[in-house]
Amino acid sequence: MAQRYGGKYSPQPKDGEQPLPPTGGLAGKRPGRMGARVNLLFVVPVLFVLRAFGMDQNGLVLNFAAFALLIAAAWMTREGVAAQDAYEARRVARRPALPRKIFGSVLTGIGLFTGALVNGTGFVVPALLGLIGAVLHFAAFGPDPMTDKGAEGIDKFQTDRVARAVDEGEAYLKAMQDAILRAQDRALEGRVDRFAATARQLFRTIEGDPRDLTAARREIGVFLMGARDATVKFVDLYGQTRSAQARSDYEQLLSDLESHFRKRIDMLLSNDRSDLDVEISVLRERLSLAAPNPLSDPLSEPLSGPTLSSQTLPKGD
Repeated sequence: MAQRYGGKYSPQPKDGEQPLPPTGGLAGKRPGRMGARVNLLFVVPVLFVLRAFGMDQNGLVLNFAAFALLIAAAWMTREGVAAQDAYEARRVARRPALPRKIFGSVLTGIGLFTGALVNGTGFVVPALLGLIGAVLHFAAFGPDPMTDKGAEGIDKFQTDRVARAVDEGEAYLKAMQDAILRAQDRALEGRVDRFAATARQLFRTIEGDPRDLTAARREIGVFLMGARDATVKFVDLYGQTRSAQARSDYEQLLSDLESHFRKRIDMLLSNDRSDLDVEISVLRERLSLAAPNPLSDPLSEPLSGPTLSSQTLPKGD
């Protein structure tokens, strides 16, 4: 009988086999949202620049003003989409301080209004065009996240501490990834990306339970800062000497750090599991105490008191 192929290189391995972890620069990453639509926003304003040449002074100024407003709207929209991607990637996240996509919709409407004034049709038609453009922009990209995510029942002070620590760790990882690009070695870039994916797993674990921040503060602060400094120094040395020994030592350092981070993640998850087991046992004990005992239920006891018998019945005449 036919069987579906499976193996360690297959998404569905055979029984007893473990799939290989993802490698390369795309490990742990998701495709960007609405990339084509965002890029198109940077192309459309060029039409106003092309139309500006050959017009009078008023037309030149209005077209360039419309170009600047639409470019600003495209930039705000791109930043808003990136902020929403970061918001959705985290378990616990605060809403963006600035609603960039909404501002992009407003700037789009103002830019189209300004560009339509060149036609000299008054203010009604340009205002309608600007309104339509703003509405279509909002319908295409949607609103910004307006509420905090995953913060119900968690102290805001704790979530702020976790957010600051994660931002600090992300800055260290970004510096490592930027520095390793100067080595011009795709294998090393992929190795740093895999290490960054492991570190982000630790970030997600801490976001799930902010109480774990104290136990993992050293990994986020001291270890990642040291990894960033080691990466910068390695790239400076490797770019001049192409030393195989230096490369081997650097890769071993990343392996040791990655192993330590995985052990820390397992420990935090084990602690969370222990806390869950304690909560479940306490709730079960309370349920057992709150359950009614049929032996002490007054409704189950036999009726007591005087009973009717032939001796108590009145005798007839």
